Amino acid sequence: MDFVGNSGSGIEAPCMEIDDIEDLISAQDITPKERYSSRKNVIVRARKKNQAGNEKAVGENIPGVQSVYVKTWGCAHNNSDSEYMAGQLSAYGYKLTEDKSEADVWLLNSCTVKNPAEDHFRNEIESAKKMGKYVVLAGCVPQGAPKSSFLHGLSIIGVQQIDRVVEVVEETLKGNTVKLLGTKKENGRKIGGASLLLPKVRRNPLIEIIAINTGCLNQCTYCKTKHARGDLGSYPPEEIVARAKQAFEEGVVEIWLTSEDTGTYGRDIGTSLPELLWKLVEVIPEGCRLRLGMTNPPYILEHLEEIAKIMHHPRVYGFLHVPVQSGSDQVLADMKREYCRADFEHVVEFLQKNIYFRVPGMTIATDIICGFPTETEENFEDTMALCAKYKFPSLFINQFFPRPGTPAALMTRVDPQEVKKRTKRLTELFYSYEPYGHNVGVIQDVLVTEISHDKKHYVGHNRFYEQVLIPMRSELMGKLVKVQIKSATKFSMIGEPLNEVVMPGLAKPLEKGAVSGLNTDVYLEESDNKIWLPLVLILVSIIIRLLFAFFGTF
Repeated sequence: MDFVGNSGSGIEAPCMEIDDIEDLISAQDITPKERYSSRKNVIVRARKKNQAGNEKAVGENIPGVQSVYVKTWGCAHNNSDSEYMAGQLSAYGYKLTEDKSEADVWLLNSCTVKNPAEDHFRNEIESAKKMGKYVVLAGCVPQGAPKSSFLHGLSIIGVQQIDRVVEVVEETLKGNTVKLLGTKKENGRKIGGASLLLPKVRRNPLIEIIAINTGCLNQCTYCKTKHARGDLGSYPPEEIVARAKQAFEEGVVEIWLTSEDTGTYGRDIGTSLPELLWKLVEVIPEGCRLRLGMTNPPYILEHLEEIAKIMHHPRVYGFLHVPVQSGSDQVLADMKREYCRADFEHVVEFLQKNIYFRVPGMTIATDIICGFPTETEENFEDTMALCAKYKFPSLFINQFFPRPGTPAALMTRVDPQEVKKRTKRLTELFYSYEPYGHNVGVIQDVLVTEISHDKKHYVGHNRFYEQVLIPMRSELMGKLVKVQIKSATKFSMIGEPLNEVVMPGLAKPLEKGAVSGLNTDVYLEESDNKIWLPLVLILVSIIIRLLFAFFGTF
């Protein structure tokens, strides 16, 4: 699988422009009659040729024996969706490949936050067509604007329909165009989406990404994601906890909670984010940690005391991503962000400096949009002053992009050269300070989960999710290691292991590419079908095809 967007650590290059503002088995599908009799929101258009225009012989595509290339743009939520789709396809028998030229089907999971991500998505579609590949589209771009001309004639799977990816791929291979864009509901209320207990193939076997809710409660004038993900839909806490338990039993050592706004969790189902976090803390094993995803200021304000208490827990990273977007109250009002600068500053001050609740050393990451249409030079100076005041160690700087269909797209834009100038000034401010030098000589516990981009170091994170690079010694991967910080750079620290390793979790991690969840009782109870049935059907289909080929020679 090819994931694009967030870096492996999530904050590896915090000043760069990124695609993210922020992170089944279909065995019931045995016969066409069973597949579609109760599914009225399926649109299937039969086609005589495949998406590349080539004729296909009847029976040429036996479901489950082709290879699939998965590419993902955007946030952790998108990455989690891709892991689930890959897991279902792999469990059904499809081969996952990172070689796009080898693949029969390209599954492209898109991001709609900024124009460049959508442009890359569109270019990849054209590339697939030129190479004669079958294409299935997923993610926020087709969900938010399914009638876009460049999506015409291609199969689409909606953000809440990822549990039906096997069905969509099967039909696409038969030359049909399938579009599943419905919203999952229970008792008339929107829910989080496909079950969290589906099989998945993790990008990193040591990290479990759990989407705790989908959608949001905001109406930001610049944001297109709301068009795709919609209003808030939360998963039940017991389902989230069950997924976390399963992940730890499969050797995962780090949990990421993600959504469009984790702070809103539970408001639609009578619970709250702190209530969920306290339940999760109970099941985190020694040597493992939890990272909380992005939350907007309005929805964290009322939970500050509880969040501070949770951030003190040794198995929870003292890290919070709170996008401010602007230091100007006027611009925030024009963005419809539903808070003011003072609200954001209260969050930072409370968590970092409050005499009773502060979390010493806690990391606050934030986002800035430069050049929003109504931003004046004076407004931008307010943003500069805010960033200079707090010297955020992780600062995601983005130029404004007008997204079609949003109110901000209709506003008169700031001159592009002026936007570049402001972006450059803020970037220079960010590079003017070094946030980690005070840690040199300090001994820290670091959870090691990845390999650096240059393949020369292992990557771990300390208590505050600050990146620490250590030597590549295989016995350290997946472990909580005691290190002494030897040096620091703008984005990371160099640590020397002190040969003290804390308990590495509950079990040996799954092999890379292995399917999670297939052997758990909870999944078998939740699934309407058994794993062996589609596999047997695939085997029977292959045998029949071979018999026809054999007797056809006589």
